[in-house]
Amino acid sequence: MIKKLVLVFIVVTAIHSYGQQGTTSPYSFYGIGSLKFKGTVENRSMGGLSIYSDSIHVNLRNPASYAGDNLAIWNNESRPVKFTVGGSYSSSDLKSNQSSDKASSSTFDYLALNVPLGKFGFGFGLIPYTSVGYKLESFNDNDNIENRFQGEGGLNKAFLGFGYQITKGLTVGVDFQYNFGNVENSIVNFQYTDGILTQYQTRENNRSDLSGLNMNFGLSYKTLLGKKIELVSSLTYSPESNLSSKNERSISTITIGSTGQEFVRNTIEVNLESNGLRDTDLILPSRIAFGAGVGERRKWFVGAETTFLKTSKFSNDLIDSGASYEDAYSFSLGGFYIPEYNSFSSYWKRLVYRAGFRTEETGLNIENESIKEFGISFGIGIPVGDIRLLSNANIGFEIGQRGTTNSNLIQENFINLQLSLSLNDRWFQKRKYD
Repeated sequence: MIKKLVLVFIVVTAIHSYGQQGTTSPYSFYGIGSLKFKGTVENRSMGGLSIYSDSIHVNLRNPASYAGDNLAIWNNESRPVKFTVGGSYSSSDLKSNQSSDKASSSTFDYLALNVPLGKFGFGFGLIPYTSVGYKLESFNDNDNIENRFQGEGGLNKAFLGFGYQITKGLTVGVDFQYNFGNVENSIVNFQYTDGILTQYQTRENNRSDLSGLNMNFGLSYKTLLGKKIELVSSLTYSPESNLSSKNERSISTITIGSTGQEFVRNTIEVNLESNGLRDTDLILPSRIAFGAGVGERRKWFVGAETTFLKTSKFSNDLIDSGASYEDAYSFSLGGFYIPEYNSFSSYWKRLVYRAGFRTEETGLNIENESIKEFGISFGIGIPVGDIRLLSNANIGFEIGQRGTTNSNLIQENFINLQLSLSLNDRWFQKRKYD
């Protein structure tokens, strides 16, 4: 047990120290950032498919997965305690009609624990939910920089959830989630005299500290179709909730160094209280997802899932970004294949092969262009440690595209590499005496 916790700590520390910025997408400028959490590495390797759950992997998108059947190899006495931690690396090629650039980021994605308690189960953990990380510049007719936009931060979720097995194959669950984080951004306006940059420039600084509660309900149902084929279905629903935003704004006079650094000379705090912008509320939109699939237990599975978000209700009173919001939609299709999950003669036959694709309407509309995204993913699950505990390391790979070059917008061609550990242990077992 101690060795596994030390391993988790090392992985989290390595991911955290390698990179703090969760995204480099210019579209994270809008709202409270780009949606970062798309499930575990196992989910993302199947195109984001999250309807499948079992006894050895944590499913962070459906709290009904916290409960379930005991393991046959443990005499149907218990299920394992499940730990999971994951991180990712992303590389993007950004291009518009005028220019192109490259960007990369590396970040921690989730940390969670799931503990079985008979027909019950509970889980808790931490998820970075949205991420802000951009640096954009606009130019005037003389090809001189006119404005510089920078931002960082995001929204995190700490959650505690419970699941219960109503009957064999039917489980329900609920997550209680505390949302917290902050978003900081700045806008620098460059001034010129006869085409020469003036000594002082003006920078507007904004910060929003976010907090709020929400819930996520889940339902999972499995049944056999014949002797081997299993039908799996899933439904999750998160009602609309509010985020409280405590806002600050200041105006700074700055000078620009030879390599572009910004040096603050003086700062004036803006009184947001007078115009009702000191404390505002943001809407965290409702979300509903449902899907179904078929497969053979511990052998193969293929399924599809659809998700809807009411992002049309989102607004941000503090910053007028010029964007509008419409309802978001996504569709995922994916699955996995295991040659022989309990093979003692061949380690390679116990590998899990995953693949899938997804398409998404992000809900963001800029210059009358709906921002869309799609991805094709592959992954592999690698058994580690004691074969009786069924622990594994998971590697995922995704290629995709976000945005468009229409209307002077930016298109991102991205490659994501994900890594997770799914570690199992047996805490509760019946003692037998002669």
